[in-house]
Amino acid sequence: MPHSGFLGLRSLLFNVGWYVGSTVIAIVGMPLLLAPRRWVVAWSHFWIRFCLGWLRITCLLTHRLDGLGNMPSGPVIIAAKHQSTWETLAFALLFPNAAIILKRELLFIPVVGWAMARAGHIGVERGDGAKALRGLVRQAKAALAEGRSLLIYPEGTRTPVGSQPPYQVGTAALYRQLGVPVVPVALNSGVFWGRRKFIKWPGVIDVEVLPAILPGLDRKAFMATLRERIEGATERLVKSAQK
Repeated sequence: MPHSGFLGLRSLLFNVGWYVGSTVIAIVGMPLLLAPRRWVVAWSHFWIRFCLGWLRITCLLTHRLDGLGNMPSGPVIIAAKHQSTWETLAFALLFPNAAIILKRELLFIPVVGWAMARAGHIGVERGDGAKALRGLVRQAKAALAEGRSLLIYPEGTRTPVGSQPPYQVGTAALYRQLGVPVVPVALNSGVFWGRRKFIKWPGVIDVEVLPAILPGLDRKAFMATLRERIEGATERLVKSAQK
């Protein structure tokens, strides 16, 4: 097992390079916020590749994606486990052209938030109840009409490894209103880059695309199926990473 001090130094090096590199990329690319959406997306993908590449160099942390054969053709709702900052970066590359559903306040972060808004991601006002759900469904329908999939984190926030908080109602609302398959995604990113943790452990993050849930289930059956598939596969991936 690597020495904790060595891990701390690697993690510090990653953070310094991440912030410095991100600042440079943001400043140089800021004029692209006025360009067509595809240019903004290409700029954001360049930034993410830099971050993941620097993570691989400094912390020896990489990833692999399995189960893409379970992804139906056409737009879908991707419902993913959320354990780490890692997937907020990587999923934009792993699931390109998906509209990511996120907290609305993130869209107001200078440059980064503005780029997310220009890239067509969907901001949702938390705690707004029925009004927020209506806004979410309206924006989601617009994204589907453009041929884009949706990416949502059913838990609504990052969760520590081993915890199983309630799933939020947004995923069920989209499933019911949109009539497209929901594709569960499991991962073990929190083992290597934990929620609010400074240390990044070396290894390989596993992301697994699971069999799709087709339209037609009632709300209770859908939520039970979604939770069972995501949590069961996540537990398996976490145990495999911790061996």
